[in-house]
Order: sequence, then structure tokens, then C-alpha cells
Amino acid sequence: MIKTQKNGNDKLKKDNSLNKLFRLDGKTVVLTGAAGRLGSRFAHILCESGSNLILVDKDAKKNSKLKLELSKKYNTICEVFDIDITNETSVKEMVQKITKKFKKIDVLINNAHFIPRDHPKRDFPFEEYPLDLWNETVNINLSGLFLCSREIGRIMVKQNQGVIINISSIYGITGADQRIYGKSRLNSPAFYATTKGGMVNLTKYLAAYWHGKNIRVNTLTLGGVFDEQLHQDKKFVSNYSKKTILGRMANKEDYDGALLFLASDASSYVTGFNLVVDGGWTAW
Repeated sequence: MIKTQKNGNDKLKKDNSLNKLFRLDGKTVVLTGAAGRLGSRFAHILCESGSNLILVDKDAKKNSKLKLELSKKYNTICEVFDIDITNETSVKEMVQKITKKFKKIDVLINNAHFIPRDHPKRDFPFEEYPLDLWNETVNINLSGLFLCSREIGRIMVKQNQGVIINISSIYGITGADQRIYGKSRLNSPAFYATTKGGMVNLTKYLAAYWHGKNIRVNTLTLGGVFDEQLHQDKKFVSNYSKKTILGRMANKEDYDGALLFLASDASSYVTGFNLVVDGGWTAW
């Protein structure tokens, strides 16, 4: 007789209907970098899916504005933490407050990142890269992710369940084609690529480290996003689009399904995985 395996997610036994498979009703979700371009879109789709959402961003003004926007549109609970995720004390205090109010943390989405678009030294050749700029990027993109994952991971171990999603970039898994950027100042510096690549490997490490703890850790790797508000260089947009199989840059909404898949019960058998959503950029 073949024995039925125990499902790591009991909820799926009770209700695996398509209507609920991608829902996050009642789940407490922590989203870092919430007030950014992609973060704010993620916030909307997470609230629409029924989660209690914790908005984490250093920009207090944008964070408060986003909370008000979400509260008016969705019937969900939103909390804001205007903190620097590289500050260990701030992260610890945030996690304590979240667990005191919600009693649990179901999902952590490490979306916060730093790319110095306007830094006067960002376009220096690699041979002249300033160490302070390298350190600042590594501190936010990796050390901040480490602190959030460590503190919230500790809670997930105690509650014997949780999901962590690390938001990476195609430049964490491929070399940046410098030829497509021209004078757009949208090129990806070496330190950004380094941190995004490190994120992919940390995902695999944590997924393996927390085996048997019912904690799933995955990476969501994204391609470039078209944004009219940024007035992106037309030549760059054209060059980038030609390098994707689908012939265009992503719209922010293109990532909704992938994010919900990894955050929800729909991916209950997925861990240590890098889900690449890039319009075919890396398939050539």
C-alpha cells in the first residue's frame, strides 16, 4: 500500500480551489522598499490579495502616502515602519512590534535596494570605482537583507512556517551589456550586479539551511521596467527591447502573478528556486 505523504501546507488539504490558491487572506506580509517604483506596485497586489501588509521604507513621506492610498482602496490592515534596514536595532524593534500585534509573520519580501542613479561618481570606470559607493550599496542590498532575513527568520523558525522572497535582477545572473546604454545613465554598476548575484546564492543557502522548518526561500529575478514617469532614454528603451524575446521592457504589472505565486500556497512545493521573469532576456 502506498502511504500518503504529509503535506507541508495543511491549508491545501482543506481548500485547493483556484479561487483561493493565490490568495493571502489573513497572512502577515513584510515588504521592504515598499515606497519605491516596484515596491508600491507590489503593495497594491499584496493588499488586493487580502494580506495584512507591513510597509517598510526609509522614505517616511512616501510610505505614509502609500498607506493612506492602500487603506482607502482595500479592506486590509496596513502598518508602516520608516526605518533604515541596515540599522540592526531598528530592525529588531520593528520585528518585535510586528509580532506583538500580529502574533506571526508569514511572508518577508526583501525588495529594498540601492542603485546610485544620481551619484556624481556612479559612472566612473570600474578601475576608479570609489570604495564608499561600493560599501553603501553592499550595506543596503545585502546587509539590510541579511538583517531582515535573520530577525524574521528567527520568528519563522519558532512558528514552523514562513516564506521569504528575495527580489533580484537579471544582472545578478548575467553580465550587463554596456553597449545598450549609451549616455542614458541607466547602466548597471558592478556593485549592483554583485549584490544581486549574492542575493541569489543566499536564497539557496537559506532554503537548504532551514530544511525541515517549513520555511520556503526563493528568488524572484526581474528584467528592466519601462516607466514613463522616469522619462527613460528612448534609445536605451529601444536597445533593451531588442534584446528581449518578447520585444519590450516589462510593465510593473507583469510581475504581479510571479510575486503572488511565490508568496502564496500555489508554490507550496517550491524552495531554493530562482524564478526569472525577463521577457526572454536570458534565453538567447
